[in-house]
Amino acid sequence: MSKFRKDKVMPRYMFVAVLLALCGVAVIVKAAYTMTAEKQWWLTVQKNQVNTADSIKKPNRGNVLSCDGQLLAGSIPEYEIFLDFRAGYQNNVPEDTAWTHKRDTLWHEQLDSLCAGLHQIFPQKSAEEFRQHLMEGYNKKSRYWRVWRGKIDYATFSRVKELPFFNLPRHKGGFWGQEFPARRHPFGSLAERTIGSRDTARYGVELAYDSLLTGTYGIAHTQKVRNRRVSVVTRPPVDGADVVTTLDVGMQDLCEKALLDELKLRNALMGVAILMEVPTGDVKAIVNMEKSADGEYRERLNNALGYRCEPGSVFKTASILVALDDGVVDTSYVIHTGNGLMRMHGANMKDHNYSRGGYGSINVARSLEVSSNVGVSYVIDHFYGSNPTKYVEGLHRVGIGADLQIPLNEYRAPKIRYPDTKTTNRSLYWSKTTLPWMSIGYETQIAPINTLAFYNAIANDGKLMQPRFVKQIVKDGVVVEDLPPVVLKEQIARPEAVKTMQTILTHVVSQGLGKRAGSRSFPVAGKTGTAQVSDAEFNYHSGVRCHWLSFCGYFPADKPRYSCIVCVKTTNGPASGGLVSGTVFHNIAEGVMSKDVRMVASKARDEHSVFVPDVKNGDSEAASYVLKRLDIKDAPVGNVETTDGVMPNVTGMGARDAVFLLEKMGLKVRITGTGDVKGQSIPAGTSLKAGMTCRLELS
Repeated sequence: MSKFRKDKVMPRYMFVAVLLALCGVAVIVKAAYTMTAEKQWWLTVQKNQVNTADSIKKPNRGNVLSCDGQLLAGSIPEYEIFLDFRAGYQNNVPEDTAWTHKRDTLWHEQLDSLCAGLHQIFPQKSAEEFRQHLMEGYNKKSRYWRVWRGKIDYATFSRVKELPFFNLPRHKGGFWGQEFPARRHPFGSLAERTIGSRDTARYGVELAYDSLLTGTYGIAHTQKVRNRRVSVVTRPPVDGADVVTTLDVGMQDLCEKALLDELKLRNALMGVAILMEVPTGDVKAIVNMEKSADGEYRERLNNALGYRCEPGSVFKTASILVALDDGVVDTSYVIHTGNGLMRMHGANMKDHNYSRGGYGSINVARSLEVSSNVGVSYVIDHFYGSNPTKYVEGLHRVGIGADLQIPLNEYRAPKIRYPDTKTTNRSLYWSKTTLPWMSIGYETQIAPINTLAFYNAIANDGKLMQPRFVKQIVKDGVVVEDLPPVVLKEQIARPEAVKTMQTILTHVVSQGLGKRAGSRSFPVAGKTGTAQVSDAEFNYHSGVRCHWLSFCGYFPADKPRYSCIVCVKTTNGPASGGLVSGTVFHNIAEGVMSKDVRMVASKARDEHSVFVPDVKNGDSEAASYVLKRLDIKDAPVGNVETTDGVMPNVTGMGARDAVFLLEKMGLKVRITGTGDVKGQSIPAGTSLKAGMTCRLELS
């Protein structure tokens, strides 16, 4: 073992200790120097090395589709283009001075070619104008110099990026574009107020389903080091889902054209049309047209959902249904309307024909057929005058006053007030005249969609459906959510009362004031409505009569498929809901049903072939004479035998011949449908009495 040599070890130890002490002092001095003299420099470095969490590019907004998948609203990118004349600068100091000088040289060399290219893309501005505009930004060293005012599409943006100097990377050349998602409607303004706006989600389906259409924003952590950015996506964006509506493009176009033609013909102020599928409540078409200052008709507000006004005579159906459901009257109850003028609680109730003598004594069914104000108001005032609350509760019971809970923001629920004589608000005050006038469609505020939902319930055998605008949510072609039809009320009234009302509404069109809405091809049911309305522009004391003309009904009446309401606001005559709105209803119904016409091969005939015609029953001698003259043999001819005082068998006869024969025998005849007779209410062989009524059902 060697001996410890202190004289050699200690100097070495002292050297290491002094060296470590000097290093410690150096660290302290360097830290102090960094905290004082170099403080500003390190703060600048810190600004250039920042970890941030930013939202990355927005997700693609989902599409709005029609019921058959056609695009109603979709998103495409648009751009605003800028030039940064200080690209590559940090704290107003060029990071690469050599490149800055080279870029200035390129700018002056390629400026003429650049301006010529911009002129080709944007011919509205000359190359010289572009040169002056860009040089102004260059001299100002602007960071956000707008190259072109306005937004451009992606194709144009791609062309601009290929121009000289603009094709350099952004951090070198400075050209860049700010992307904006733009909403486009391929069918123009068709149902625009219901689909939604083109800029932001402000109304319609776009607003109601905004969260689903928008999708989810992605998150990225971006680290900036000097002139480089490193982005790490931690959560990618999720594109929005597609919304499938119940709207049908063909039906929407048909309804819009039918309504516009009548609005222009009448020079009307406003028009509304809604087409609904009876079993489901699906809104197939919804049109809202208002006359603008330039005389053109445009969709400005969704009046179909939010324009609450006094509905007029279409409301009478609800009044009579309440009375039928309560059992206070039946269709045979006779009302003595006199000459069409009746004094009610100090005010005159008038029928539209009071100046021509009125309707005299009529039953409840006929009062609706001819839309008698006196008849309907007398029934309601007589049976509910002592308890008007029961009548108002009945209105809510039958669905005319129901809140339909439609998700679109422009919907307004009905305002039907209850009796309250304590209020000081004159608009809510319940007077003795309120009940009779309410019964005929005044002193209430109801939007067209509520009236239609009520009539749709009658067509649907009493089942009240919520109007449906969206039926599916689709993501990447897969249905992620079905929105089934919603039943708000299983039965609005007793089935017997609903069936009776269906019959009455059919007679309104076949033999009442709604004939203009009818069709020769299929039965139609509905009710006319005419009301003088008061609003901010036109009131009862303005000196100008403003009328709300409507027709609401459904078709075909025997097997309802669609319900429809048409409303027209006008200050021009004639003030007739049956004439104006009924005509539009007729055109819509005919157009919709014609789409379902199918060519049946079994009914096709060769134009050169000889065929045996169908011969209706009746006068066999006359039919045989015609067939003989046409040289047609083997055609079956049916003869109708008649005996005085005995009902004949008229099935198979034409309507005209059957009516002529029966009326000749002293019977009153009522017919429903078109074509040959397929049924008769009085069986063949029945003994007849004078004044009997026979109802004939045609094929």
